[in-house]
Amino acid sequence: MTLHCHKLGAGLPPVLRPSAAELLARDAQRLAVWVARHGSPLNLIWPDELQKNLAALMDVLTDSGVAHAVYYGAKVNKSPGLMEAALRAGAGIDVSSLYELRDARRLGADGARLVATGPAKTAAFHSELVGCGALISVDSPEELDDLVSCLPAGQVVQPILLRLRPTEQGMSRFGMPADAIQHCLSRIAAEGKLRFDGLHFHVSGYRWESRAAALREAASLITESRARGFAPRMIDIGGGLPVQYVDQLAYQTHLKAQVPEDYRTGKVPGSLYPYGGALSATDWLRQLLHAPMPKGRSIAGYFADEGLVLGMEPGRALADQTAISIFRVSRVKALSSDTCVIFVEGSSFSACETWFASEFLVDPILVPATPPSAMSKPVRGYLAGHSCLDEDVLCNRWLTFPVAPRAGDLLVYANTGGYQMDLLENEFHRHPMPRRLCVVQDANGQPALVPDTIGEA
Repeated sequence: MTLHCHKLGAGLPPVLRPSAAELLARDAQRLAVWVARHGSPLNLIWPDELQKNLAALMDVLTDSGVAHAVYYGAKVNKSPGLMEAALRAGAGIDVSSLYELRDARRLGADGARLVATGPAKTAAFHSELVGCGALISVDSPEELDDLVSCLPAGQVVQPILLRLRPTEQGMSRFGMPADAIQHCLSRIAAEGKLRFDGLHFHVSGYRWESRAAALREAASLITESRARGFAPRMIDIGGGLPVQYVDQLAYQTHLKAQVPEDYRTGKVPGSLYPYGGALSATDWLRQLLHAPMPKGRSIAGYFADEGLVLGMEPGRALADQTAISIFRVSRVKALSSDTCVIFVEGSSFSACETWFASEFLVDPILVPATPPSAMSKPVRGYLAGHSCLDEDVLCNRWLTFPVAPRAGDLLVYANTGGYQMDLLENEFHRHPMPRRLCVVQDANGQPALVPDTIGEA
């Protein structure tokens, strides 16, 4: 038995794919056994869902006639199982640290399937990237100097992208304006050990229109670089493809109806992810590819005509529907006659949106440990973690539960694979790190868990 919780009349139940929906609907007792065995919170991973997301994006690119290189943005989640699934399905890996690089290499990725886009690469990171021949996105003239200093003697030529800072991102600390790109091209021409493979950018927000504008800027620089004798092969548009966590109509209804009193803080968050946006990742990509470029071409037509590869690093869009996070209720404390705080075993570091002055606008699912009493009434509450920090709150939003949660019940957050379940996880109060396990089918076709570790997922 599972019960959604919500503000009456304006609920935000999660979009669920069959893999998670069937487990929640049919195997609630199994969830309780797993949490008893592995602890709370418990993060469950479905790597196959990443492969479905990747296939859908690649189909759009192929149907549009666009040569492409899709790299999984590994920073979105620490799961080796997701990284391995991306590699099995034909994606590359975007690594933003030495440790992500080493994990990708241990999973079998060679340099041709790796790109490093992080802006603050250390000398050790550069060295290992160069050692395996990974594509490096260079963030600044200063990084280019550092990279040149670590290149080995010999004939090996290091492929690089130059990271453009689009005009509308003028206040960002990431990337370079056009004049710095030109400076770097002069340095590359004089160096001899570097190969300019193209441009990279990453635009904040989730509007495809911003990417189209940045692509038009990048196209001008590609033309100029070719006039200088370079042979760029790629423009990389970064990530930021949207994910639909909840129904669009339900989300818009919620946004219109919400008031400060809906939050225990008395404030509506000033910034929210578009949890119920109008476009899926595939629709977003189609819109982008159909957007206009100079000379009457679409973006898809531009890439085809110019013989360029469209690179991208989706993170959240590939992690869509790959994970759920399960918290066990430890205590329900009355705050008034009709409100309460629901304490869970775990902390908001494992459901971290509140730490960014925002809110995860997806209703948790209540899974009672035993059938609720017929006398049980709806109750209004918010969710708090087990630490001594007053700010340790998983949900500042007041939620109306159809029955009162009790100790031992489970609260399940769906679709936590993208920058949610493990972005800030830690061992505060010496609690062990939450377990992360992959869901597979056993020989009898029943759900089973395997460790989410390299070589076992």
